[in-house]
Amino acid sequence: MTMIVKAAVLQTDWAGTKVAMLDKHEQAVHDAKAQGAQVMCFQELFYGPYFCQVQDAEYYEYTEQIPDGPTTQRFQRLAKETGMVLVLPMYEVVRPGLYYNTAAVIDADGTYLGKYRKQHIPQTKGFWEKFYFKPGSGGYPVFDTAVGKVGVYICYDRHFPEGWRALGLNGAQIVFNPSATSRGLSQYLWGIEQPAAAVANEYFVGAINRVGIEPLGDDNFYGQSYFVDPEGSYVGDKGDPYKPELIVRDLDLDLLTEVRNRWQFYRDRRPDAYDDLVRP
Repeated sequence: MTMIVKAAVLQTDWAGTKVAMLDKHEQAVHDAKAQGAQVMCFQELFYGPYFCQVQDAEYYEYTEQIPDGPTTQRFQRLAKETGMVLVLPMYEVVRPGLYYNTAAVIDADGTYLGKYRKQHIPQTKGFWEKFYFKPGSGGYPVFDTAVGKVGVYICYDRHFPEGWRALGLNGAQIVFNPSATSRGLSQYLWGIEQPAAAVANEYFVGAINRVGIEPLGDDNFYGQSYFVDPEGSYVGDKGDPYKPELIVRDLDLDLLTEVRNRWQFYRDRRPDAYDDLVRP
């Protein structure tokens, strides 16, 4: 029996308030469900602006506890209502002064499965993330969901192949890469890195990016969200480079076995020869 998972991502622009962003994403879940979607991931820091264009403690107010905060609990109820797996990239507070760039994973029955904390934190013009986030803890978890084994790797993480591989070794079938990335900086990499990661690690990747220019700076988010299969082929078209778009695609998980039987990358690894990779 063919195993098809209908997966969705939403690329969108800043709606002006947290309340409006939450409402927009809730409606998008219903819209995705109407198209048959079973799993959906939002963009990085989905309910806020991309405030890392500036360094201002005012934006610590966007933090919430995970899973005990209101947004996680709201979308747990929505996941249960719609029967969808949801991946929620948020701004997490552990205690005052200790904040993470985090994605919560909710199963289709509304159960909170756990979180991934962004491991690699940039600090460059337009992306002053070290002001806001501590590097992640908790490794590279893979979540056993109603649609299969799902992993998350957030934005700047994608430049580091070690984490992609760790997710594969932990059993990932689908990895979501929620992002906020700008024209003129990383666009030439956007169509290379995630397909390469999908091929090297033999799983599906869902890449999500914002769209538009927000009031806090001149970062020009270029959308073009997409799904890519373990052969490096796009599943359908990329998203629009300028406009919000809901993208829903069929992912054939049987392709994973076919590709892994053809290319034995996991068999032929040489971890005994990789000591250099963990040098400081």
